[in-house]
Amino acid sequence: MTRKDSVSFLELTMHGHRVGFVAGYRSGRNVLIFAPEFRENSRRPTFSLITHPDFPNAEKLLSTQWIKRQRLHPILSNLLPEGALREMLALGLKVHLDDEFQLMGYLGRDLPGALVAVPMAIDDVPPYVLKHDDVPESVELSFEEGVHHFSLAGVQMKFSMRRQDGGYHITESGDRGDWIVKPPSTRHKYVPLNEYSAMRLAELAGVDIPEIELVEVAKLAKLPQINLPDEKYAFAIRRFDRDEQERIHTEDFAQVLNKYPHEKYDSASYEQIGKILFNFTGHCLANVQQFARRLLVNILLANGDAHLKNWSLIYPDTITPELSPAYDIVTTRVYMGDERKYALNLGKNKEWYKATMEHFELWATKADIPWRAIKPHLVDTLDKAHTLWRKELAGLPMDGEHKQGLREHWQNLQSDFRI
Repeated sequence: MTRKDSVSFLELTMHGHRVGFVAGYRSGRNVLIFAPEFRENSRRPTFSLITHPDFPNAEKLLSTQWIKRQRLHPILSNLLPEGALREMLALGLKVHLDDEFQLMGYLGRDLPGALVAVPMAIDDVPPYVLKHDDVPESVELSFEEGVHHFSLAGVQMKFSMRRQDGGYHITESGDRGDWIVKPPSTRHKYVPLNEYSAMRLAELAGVDIPEIELVEVAKLAKLPQINLPDEKYAFAIRRFDRDEQERIHTEDFAQVLNKYPHEKYDSASYEQIGKILFNFTGHCLANVQQFARRLLVNILLANGDAHLKNWSLIYPDTITPELSPAYDIVTTRVYMGDERKYALNLGKNKEWYKATMEHFELWATKADIPWRAIKPHLVDTLDKAHTLWRKELAGLPMDGEHKQGLREHWQNLQSDFRI
């Protein structure tokens, strides 16, 4: 006898507006259905750039059911953690790692950005969501307490925390964190010191970064039972998607381009990101100028991990996209041996030690961005790096071997970028 399928529902909201519903079936099918009042609202908050009224085919997309198997749609899937944090949560919930609907149901009250996903009873589901002949059995999601109710995208172990009383406290259910705290890594030494130092150098070169600090691991309260190396500091960065208790919507470029996390390195280029920033963001010229500055800084700092999920849009007015502040800038080469490449193609090149101004000019040309508006910002970035970085690096807390590795990297760059 064939077991009848069953379905559970999540309601999606943003800034007090109902966005729609996700129906999760036992068979593994997940269906995203947009609410009519959301589709018909010309001033609706932006769920994703592809649903913005000015984006091509947005209305058609909103009128269609978005159906996926096992995984959620990439816009939702990218809100969930990867790696160790997902494993910890799935183990605590007693669900499969790939059961993204269950994970979203549990974590949905504290997702990155402004989207909220809440389990709902069948009696509360509008009739238009159930418009098919054979309505399956409905099962309302419910979870035991005891596992942390926040979601942070990415592979690295990290926690949403609140800073108070001289320390950091992991957030309880319903208490949104305003800082992201990354404890020391068990794979690579002194990652918090590396990230803090690289972010400070980036800031000196004109990169827009959030507030950051190093925090003693001993001051992190209520951490779960995880293995940590014998290192003193964790890295803390203020969340730009939170303002006091308000949510500010964001989405990374894997979401924008409808790519799953495993596609973040090989499914797009920096030209595509540049085009989107120039054509669809509010302060388009300032955004591409800042983007170009960060691209150069990533080359100068030997950061090979600036993939799609490490670039984001932010919606300060709930509707208009802008380039978010920078995050996850790390000198990765000191951990990866003979690493020589940045994450995505730029001007038909992917190698640090071949990169020149000509590659940036080609990038601007292919992205239809005026080169005359970009070049002065690259020159300014280089001037700041040449003037400030060597002296500043000496006083930063980066590990001594890592500092030496970065200095060697500077000497191996082409003459355009050598420090």
